[in-house]
Amino acid sequence: MVKRALINVDYTNDFVAADGALTAGEPGQAIEEKVVAVTKEFIQAGNYVAFAIDIHHEGDKLHPETALFPAHNIAGTTGRDLYGKLADVYEENKDNVNVYYMDKTRYSAFAGTDLEIKLRERGIEEVHIIGVCTDICVLHTAVDAYNKGFGIVIHQDAVASFNQAGHDWALGHFTNTLGAKVV
Repeated sequence: MVKRALINVDYTNDFVAADGALTAGEPGQAIEEKVVAVTKEFIQAGNYVAFAIDIHHEGDKLHPETALFPAHNIAGTTGRDLYGKLADVYEENKDNVNVYYMDKTRYSAFAGTDLEIKLRERGIEEVHIIGVCTDICVLHTAVDAYNKGFGIVIHQDAVASFNQAGHDWALGHFTNTLGAKVV
């Protein structure tokens, strides 16, 4: 049996709420129930769940995203809090040894983090990825997972973007270029 983990990417107020600093808006809000359901399913099955959450610091002029996007997911702000019912799921399970909340400073959940070590320690062979944005952080996380030899599953009803064309392109790219299963 293949050992699997869930990577829950950036499902925060700034990326999902109507007033979020860099929001996917309605597409991001529309996937809330699925994001919550998949997360609960993985936790209840005893699988490893990583909440890979973007973090930035006020006034950081050296970060490459500063020139590309408005300030978002700033440390210590409510914009960085998990969105909606997902926040409740995390609060209820944060002491579970299989639930890991991690900061990430780049698009990919693997870049500059200990995520790969955590997955390898547990013998994880397949990663399931959900969250936002499909064509940015979800995509870069999937590319790194591919390059590191993990099997990849993307839950298409649990990913969204503020760019519908980018979202659609990424779904095709996952299958056609990364050999991912899109379910």
